[in-house]
Amino acid sequence: MTPEALRANWTAAWQVLGVAAPAPALCAELQHCYGEPQRHYHTMQHLGECLVWFEREKALAERPGEVAIALWFHDAIYDVHAHDNEARSADWARDVLRAAGAAPEAAERVHALVMATRHDAVPEGRDAELLIDIDLSILGADEARFDEYERQVHTEYAFVPLELRLPRRREILQRFLDREAIYATPRMHALLEARARANLRRSISAA
Repeated sequence: MTPEALRANWTAAWQVLGVAAPAPALCAELQHCYGEPQRHYHTMQHLGECLVWFEREKALAERPGEVAIALWFHDAIYDVHAHDNEARSADWARDVLRAAGAAPEAAERVHALVMATRHDAVPEGRDAELLIDIDLSILGADEARFDEYERQVHTEYAFVPLELRLPRRREILQRFLDREAIYATPRMHALLEARARANLRRSISAA
């Protein structure tokens, strides 16, 4: 996504929400977060890919502004040694929305959307399903991009010894493969489900 497209997405999300966008410094701060040196997958590349999917599929959203803002914040905090990244990211999003004058219920919904990105969470409602499908779109990417994603994840967790990291990674990928359906929204399921399963099987067998 170009810088212009990113700014347009950011501004439009707040307009749809009916709230004036915060100062441009916040958008810049979020982009700075996604550019932190410890990140290799959870970067601006990932955020941009998510927002491109959102632009394609936003007609499915009940509250598209909230989904877009949740995407911007869903990996805002990312510490590979921590276990509360989603909670801290969700809290930041809620605080920003409250400060901007958004309705309290909107702030709480965005908080819930960000929390839905936890691997053990079960998405509830159309917006959460769309958000999670977008976040998992990488699983159904073409082979070259999926393989790049796998290398990026392994680099992020390079501090974990290989003999521990590979079995854990296989377990995580197998959990996705064991789902009845990886994607909940009909179009993303049709576009990505088969390729995601092929990617997952290939990665598991190679690990």
